[in-house]
Amino acid sequence: MPPIEPPPCVWALPDPSAADADGVCGVGADLEPGTLLAAYRRGLFPMHLDRRGRTIGWWSPDPRGVLPIEGFAPSRSVRRARSRFDVRVDTAFGEVIAACARPRPTGGHWIHPAVIRAYTELHRLRWAHSVETWDPDTGRLVGGLYGVAIGGLFAGESMFHVATDASKVALAALVERLDPGGLLDVQWATPHLRSLGAVALPAQLYLSLLPETLTRPLPPAFA
Repeated sequence: MPPIEPPPCVWALPDPSAADADGVCGVGADLEPGTLLAAYRRGLFPMHLDRRGRTIGWWSPDPRGVLPIEGFAPSRSVRRARSRFDVRVDTAFGEVIAACARPRPTGGHWIHPAVIRAYTELHRLRWAHSVETWDPDTGRLVGGLYGVAIGGLFAGESMFHVATDASKVALAALVERLDPGGLLDVQWATPHLRSLGAVALPAQLYLSLLPETLTRPLPPAFA
């Protein structure tokens, strides 16, 4: 079934080309489904600015992290690891986002309860999706990722793993399911994501590619 369009955004969202040096374009609004979809369609994504999750920031970093879909080639170790896991789509969204929300050893923690509620509602409306890796011997969820699919855009939000290479296999499985002509937005091209193939695009190039990307058909895996 196709995604359900929620009531429209009631806010005037900021201009994504007017971000500050950190990539922040604006502050405020809410995390209603219509707001989130309007933001992604505009080239923005939300992330709280404070540890308690009280202040929403709207981000458009320059450069923008993107993982090229066409020509993506997982490493030999990821190809070998693929046989160790069962890959599923949208069977455990709540478990995936809860696992992504757990504090990291590095101290990073930004997926607050309000974020979990917001993306869980987007999942109910069939806009947010999870790709999961499972241990076939134990039946345990050992890795995965979640994000938002709009046309040919997949806006990746977070991933986790508790087994070696489990999140990398989930990412490779996601790419296999995406439109080769689409965009896989990973927000920032961190060293870890670069090791998986991510590149840094100038923000203006990303924003120029976005309108056509949004008009592309939704990949069958998420339709």
